[in-house]
Amino acid sequence: MQLRFTRTNGEIDEMIDALLAKAGGVHHPDLAREMIISALKAGQDTDYLADLKLLSNTMKEMRYTTLVFAPYRHKKKVTIFGSARTGPEEPMYKKCVRFSRILADKGYMIITGGGGGIMQAGNEGAGSEASFAANIRLPFEQSANTIMLKNPRLITYKYFFNRKVAFVKESDAIAVFPGGFGTQDEAMEVFTLIQTGKTSPKPLVLVDDEAGYWEHWFRFVKEQLLVMGFISAEDFSIFTITKSCEEAVQVIEQFYTNYHSIRFVKRELIIRLNKEITDEQIEMLENEFPELRLPGSSIQRIKARPEEADEPDLLELPRIAFHFHHQHYGLLMAFIGRLNTFWEPLHR
Repeated sequence: MQLRFTRTNGEIDEMIDALLAKAGGVHHPDLAREMIISALKAGQDTDYLADLKLLSNTMKEMRYTTLVFAPYRHKKKVTIFGSARTGPEEPMYKKCVRFSRILADKGYMIITGGGGGIMQAGNEGAGSEASFAANIRLPFEQSANTIMLKNPRLITYKYFFNRKVAFVKESDAIAVFPGGFGTQDEAMEVFTLIQTGKTSPKPLVLVDDEAGYWEHWFRFVKEQLLVMGFISAEDFSIFTITKSCEEAVQVIEQFYTNYHSIRFVKRELIIRLNKEITDEQIEMLENEFPELRLPGSSIQRIKARPEEADEPDLLELPRIAFHFHHQHYGLLMAFIGRLNTFWEPLHR
């Protein structure tokens, strides 16, 4: 029988409905039904065991990820990337401990890869109660660090791609310390996701060492990628390079001064704010960032759209909306920075 996601499967649909009712407590049963249909269709589509195992394990890992992070949905979190080979005696290890401790004292939680080096430093600074660890099963170099070893917020992944989803999806900011191929891979993926709009805007801070690890990288980006036209100048708004823990924390905190979050509804980009902005400030934004809007679109103050009802805790936030030009996510980061200047000094 060819299964369909529409309710045209007759007895199969009735059986799935009965299963959901029998299981009880299933939230959003229409979506759960689609997942069941997907599983059945996957079983019909292929007899190749490795493919089915991959699909099954992916679902299991992502379900458990949601389970672990769900109770902390309203806590701001910062993901820290960096080398597993940085020793506790090294300056960058100590800098990471200080950085994560400052964030934890301000109420943030820290997400690391759960291994040694910079990952351990991040968990050490935040403490086990304010830490998550998204560990990866490897034949070498990546057992869980002692701080997170028996922590209920330790998740050990089989697949890198699931782990990467957790790092980005669950974080409100990313901090990247010097590291090797793994660190570069993680950092470049975040660059790509922000540049293409495949993750929500968030601060990306490259925390440098005294030798200028990130400055050397930045020189290559300017002299090669920018000159050859592989990136545009607005992409430099995606990240900040600093050697200062305090400045790195400030960059993260300032990003959410007035900006709260975004949501796309049909063709509209909706930006939710912590504080209403004035007509004069809207005019300033339109004059300073004309490239962000599609021709004929203007920035409007709006109420929450009906499609936003699935986020009830955000419905009362003030909003602006416009038709967004999707080639300018780097410029959108600069736009958010400008929004954050529209805040009374008392609240800085």
